Amino acid sequence: MNGDVPRLTAAPGDDGGAVRGGGLRIVRLANFVTPTSGGLRTALDQLGRGYRAAGHEPVLVVPGDTASDVRTEQGRVVTLPGPVLPGTGGYRVLADRRRVRRLLDELAPDRIAVSDRTTLRWTGEWARRARVPSVMVSHETADGVLRTWGVPPAVAARAADRLNRRTAWAFARVVCTTEWAEREFVRIGARNVVRAPLGVDLERCRPGRRNTALRARYADGERVLLLLCSRLSVEKRPGTALDALGELRDAGTAAALVVAGEGPLKGALERRARERGLPVRFLGHVADREALADLQASADVCVAPGPAETFGLSALEALACGTPVVVSASSALPEVVGAAGAAAVDTPKAFASAVRGLLAVPEPARRAEARARAEVFTWERSVTAFLQAHDALPTTEPLPLPEEAHR
Repeated sequence: MNGDVPRLTAAPGDDGGAVRGGGLRIVRLANFVTPTSGGLRTALDQLGRGYRAAGHEPVLVVPGDTASDVRTEQGRVVTLPGPVLPGTGGYRVLADRRRVRRLLDELAPDRIAVSDRTTLRWTGEWARRARVPSVMVSHETADGVLRTWGVPPAVAARAADRLNRRTAWAFARVVCTTEWAEREFVRIGARNVVRAPLGVDLERCRPGRRNTALRARYADGERVLLLLCSRLSVEKRPGTALDALGELRDAGTAAALVVAGEGPLKGALERRARERGLPVRFLGHVADREALADLQASADVCVAPGPAETFGLSALEALACGTPVVVSASSALPEVVGAAGAAAVDTPKAFASAVRGLLAVPEPARRAEARARAEVFTWERSVTAFLQAHDALPTTEPLPLPEEAHR
């Protein structure tokens, strides 16, 4: 699947959109992006910046409370009003097809990339009719998400296969960030799948940010500080982190947990921690990326219990900060963290055991290995892979930064 890359096709006689100084207008559409979003929001921002640096014109279209159109360092960002999905903690979708279709007609993209294979799959048909090469970016596995919502595995697999066949047919290419995420398309025989890993900011996320005073404040007298950076929703399984903390303490490991993230399960998790007397600090969404990196560097071990993660940017950020991660063996994260972390089956006892295993490694060694693993994943490499998926070569000059982005 990741060998010969199928060529994207444009309209007959078209030069592939090589206008506006040789760059391409790459329009990206994404649902489930909010001011408190994590990995997807970061990836969209970094890829947009990379496309601009390569001389292309990225335009991001997302849902929001009100309409807006602004120029930013990641390119133009257009927000269209979209309804909130009940029970998702504020996620919105681009539900007005006519308005989205009019916007696409006005933008006249040279390429489109879509980050929602359900409500936005229809845009693949728009692209086909408009003779615009299209890409679907798979940020989650369909069967994985269904399983986390309680759908029996066999039923989830059948439903996912139906959805993925329609997705693979609707778009010229499907981009997966890991081999693990690619498997569900391999299973149905899709031949238009390519792989493009995500990256990490190795300057912002670095081991030197480790702060003993910050660690002491959050550990509050305990010997071990654990960190969970995650949206607090069903598919992320944040409760596993709390239960693993309980297992550790029951076994005599004096540990505390800090939770950075918002979501619909936050209230229930706070009650659970309170009722069990667990030392857990809930910070909510940490908007300051510098402060978050300080926290990631100061923890002893991070936990990433989501079983349907297809990449796990927060886990990679922790590694870049020198902090090893315990991840779900059911997810793509073992592929990402490699020997710099530990994979555990989806039980609190297994997560607790994996934490103890990492703590048994001398701190300098485990932190050095974490950083070395993260250095494999750069945003430059990621941007190159995504541009290759678009058949979009870098131009000679980066797109100039609009004045509005400085405000």
